[in-house]
Amino acid sequence: MFPSLNALHKNGKYRTLQAMELESGVGRQWRLWKWASYCASEKIAEQDGGRYEMAVYALQCSNLKRVLPICTDWESACWAMARSWLDVQVDLELSQYQTSRPEKQLDDDMNGAQSSVGPESWPYHVLDQQPHDLTALLQKLHSSDLVHETVSRACREQHRQIQMNLMSGNISHLLDLLWSWLSPAEENHNNTARPLDDPEMIRFGAHIVLVLRHLFSDGMDDELDEKLVTVGDLIINMYVRYLFSEDQEELVGIYASQLQHDLCITLFVEMMELRLNSSLHTMYKLFLSAVEYLPFSSDNVSKACFEEIIERVLSRSRQTKPTKYDGDFSDVAHQHHLQSLQKAMVIQWLCFTPPSSIPDFQMISWKLLIRALTHSNTLFREFSLISMRRVPELPAGPHKLLAILAEPLKQKENLISREDPEVSDNLPEFEDWHEYYSLDATYRSWLKIEMMNAAVSPEMLSAEEKGQAVAAAKETLNLACSLLRRDGRPWLYAVESSPFESPDVIFLELHASAMLCLPSGECMLPDATSCTALTSALYSTVSEDDVLHRLLKVDVQVSSRDPCCIEVALRCLAAEGDGYGLHEANDGGLLAAVMAAGFKGELSRFQPGVSMAISRLDAWYSDRSGSVESTAAYIIRGLCRRCCLPETILRSMQACIALSAAGDDLDYSLDKCDELVELVGSAESGMMHLFSQQQLQEFLIFEREYLICTMEFEEDRLPCDG
Repeated sequence: MFPSLNALHKNGKYRTLQAMELESGVGRQWRLWKWASYCASEKIAEQDGGRYEMAVYALQCSNLKRVLPICTDWESACWAMARSWLDVQVDLELSQYQTSRPEKQLDDDMNGAQSSVGPESWPYHVLDQQPHDLTALLQKLHSSDLVHETVSRACREQHRQIQMNLMSGNISHLLDLLWSWLSPAEENHNNTARPLDDPEMIRFGAHIVLVLRHLFSDGMDDELDEKLVTVGDLIINMYVRYLFSEDQEELVGIYASQLQHDLCITLFVEMMELRLNSSLHTMYKLFLSAVEYLPFSSDNVSKACFEEIIERVLSRSRQTKPTKYDGDFSDVAHQHHLQSLQKAMVIQWLCFTPPSSIPDFQMISWKLLIRALTHSNTLFREFSLISMRRVPELPAGPHKLLAILAEPLKQKENLISREDPEVSDNLPEFEDWHEYYSLDATYRSWLKIEMMNAAVSPEMLSAEEKGQAVAAAKETLNLACSLLRRDGRPWLYAVESSPFESPDVIFLELHASAMLCLPSGECMLPDATSCTALTSALYSTVSEDDVLHRLLKVDVQVSSRDPCCIEVALRCLAAEGDGYGLHEANDGGLLAAVMAAGFKGELSRFQPGVSMAISRLDAWYSDRSGSVESTAAYIIRGLCRRCCLPETILRSMQACIALSAAGDDLDYSLDKCDELVELVGSAESGMMHLFSQQQLQEFLIFEREYLICTMEFEEDRLPCDG
């Protein structure tokens, strides 16, 4: 055994001899130094000597009791305890190494005991003060009586807790700790624009998660891996939302791209919807952030891609929005008008040009343009069915859509080849709709002039005002005849070959979300009674044989998302020429015939004049179980032909009557009227069966009115000629 403290002080042996005897072995001098330092630190403490002198000696022998009182901050206390613990661990390891070596043991002439190495070579007070491991060390910083009060208090600070969890490698607890500090209040959890209390901590948390994911990318246990994904995504998601709330759209892609598939898509969709009414510059920053940091398409199901985000944005834009009216339904029609405008504005995300720095940017530009054409055609079909009313106000949706697409189509003409199947399927229909809405705008412009002139007595109208009305009417007729009397391919060609053969049992389905509109344009609030009546009225639009043989089913319900809307679902068995083989009738078949009556407001067993204003319309092929097999675009195109072409002819007849009433260029108006009559009566054109009974009656009334106006004008001219 080593001599005790008293033995070192007793007389009887020369100190030189004692030192020589103590040094007779490896490490004895070092242990002597430790003992001497311990004795010195204790002696100074007993005599109330200098605090710092005491600490200097105490540090040499890991005497924490005398070191920690002067450590008044967390860093120094942690350093002192770690240094002390490390010194003891090193010496203990060396002691074990020495005991395993065969060496000559010398007798101790002082006490005759055999020399010894090991824990007993340390003062037991020092050993008792030491932590057993790193976790115990950090726990002593929290609760030991030896540490200063400021150190214990500092252990409760956020950044110290982060440090201690990192030091101990307790990553799982660190993640839980971070999220407990950052998690928002329940009522604000889904609010993207919510101001956040501690942005610096959110920023730090996001970056520490990214660093940890990088460090542990090669391998970790499943539990930690799952927590780094789940809790880590929550923290990164919060930081992305903070960046978004601070208008730093250019940064969101860097962090959002680190999120898991579903969360990344949901977040980008939400941000794109919130920025839809922002400036083009702001929208482009968000577009750029997504397209630069996410792959355009991906086979990795765990990671999101830009294509999926865009598809989700487009799909959600057509859904019926959850709406609460608080008992006030006076402005419903206007709100639906604004929703159609929002649907059109979504196409802007497809019209931005990706940067040339990303891989395959030309291919991405082409894909975005084709998707823009496809989606715009879908919207044009829906918009056409809510643009039937003869009023001077332009429908906002389609004309906004055309304005957005005009410039991209000019800039990207070099990307479009009509030989490409996707282009040949979509570009001709887009051009058809462009022509139709150009005519629609011209007609409404003429109607506005007519209504303004009608408010003034004929004697007060100037020649210029009369000339404007005549010019607008002629332009309307020219555009209408150009659209109606095409050589070759008719407008909105709906002839299509089915992908299925007649032995297959295939059904056709058409689903629509719509608002019931009174003749005044105001909303009619639906209920269970009106839905039942509408169901019966839709059944009555076709014969009983068709209902039985085609297994027609009609279902009408009040929308669960908007109490002012209804959900209409039609289903029937496919037949030859309508679901099987070539659809040559060019009219959309049975389901289009049923819905056309509703859109025209001509349901015989329903409230007179009430029509359906569409907000979403889809058609597809399905199997017996109702699973979707593929889309059936010919049904929607045919439905649009049933509604748009008769209305175009009736509007043209209206313009002919106005020209004849004005007495301007009777030969011109007579020729145009004859053209329209011939077109409707021609079996080759197929126009007659697109008209409903009421539309045919209106057409005949217009023709009669036109002839009367012409004869009256001729009679007025006869005396003058005589």
